[in-house]
Amino acid sequence: MPSFLDFEKPIAELQGRIDELRDTAADGAVDIDAEVARIQSKSDRMLKETYAKLTPWQKTQVARHPERPHFRHYVDGLIEDFMPLGGDRAFADDQAIIGGLGTFRGRRVMVIGHEKGDDTTSRIKHNFGMGKPEGYRKAIRLMQLADRFGLAVITLVDTSGAFPGVQAEERGQAEAIARATEQCLNLRVPLVCAILGEGGSGGAIALAAGNRVLMFEHAVYSVISPEGCASILWRTADKAGDAAEAMKVTAQDLKQLGVIDRIIDEPLGGAHRDHAKAIDLLGDALWRELGDLDTIDGDALRKARREKFLKMGRV
Repeated sequence: MPSFLDFEKPIAELQGRIDELRDTAADGAVDIDAEVARIQSKSDRMLKETYAKLTPWQKTQVARHPERPHFRHYVDGLIEDFMPLGGDRAFADDQAIIGGLGTFRGRRVMVIGHEKGDDTTSRIKHNFGMGKPEGYRKAIRLMQLADRFGLAVITLVDTSGAFPGVQAEERGQAEAIARATEQCLNLRVPLVCAILGEGGSGGAIALAAGNRVLMFEHAVYSVISPEGCASILWRTADKAGDAAEAMKVTAQDLKQLGVIDRIIDEPLGGAHRDHAKAIDLLGDALWRELGDLDTIDGDALRKARREKFLKMGRV
């Protein structure tokens, strides 16, 4: 059973009642099937109604759910013969950003993305998905490699933002992010990007300046976290909900604004409730976009990508 968020407490209570009934009737002496089915139906209906009207702040909580599938889940489910390629050939191998070669439904691709980790140990190892300069320089190297050999690039974005530590700044964090964004815009091969959970600030756009930008329906994408915005505007993170509303962080708002190209449906109750279905939905969306881009030559791909981002924000 997944971990429940604060706004899911009524649903959690119903699931708790189901578990109690099953424990009570564990010996088979009491027939509880009808009652369990009734409560489960009510729980499913409540889950559907809740997720049909999530606020931007609630979507932010869903996007951050600790059980939501991450980069390695999608790679394991979609990419065959994945061969990770490490290091920026200058400083170190950043585990927050992972990339490598693999086969996606019969075609060779380069896959790059943020990895947050699944438990305390792996989250520390991957720095909670917050990339350092060497991570973005690794991404640049891998994109250049894909360009050289004519391989489409798939990027999977899931980060609260690039690592803001002093050491990262000393090694040129801002410059590395800018160069990675530039490399995205310079590619002569198809670049399809997907926002899996959080798309935070420059740490996200450095891997997301693609021909097609896809986004899961309960993911969020913004220049700063709602808490960070609230701290600046209202001097308190308690206003994060108001900030999320004003910032237009949801996939639905961003599709309307033209920032993203397509919204990927999620399983009922969020991707964390059904990893396998979420992986299949992403795979189908990526395959469709790559197929559409295959008919466009390299120069046209690069030109269209640049024009796409230059026209954003024009009134």
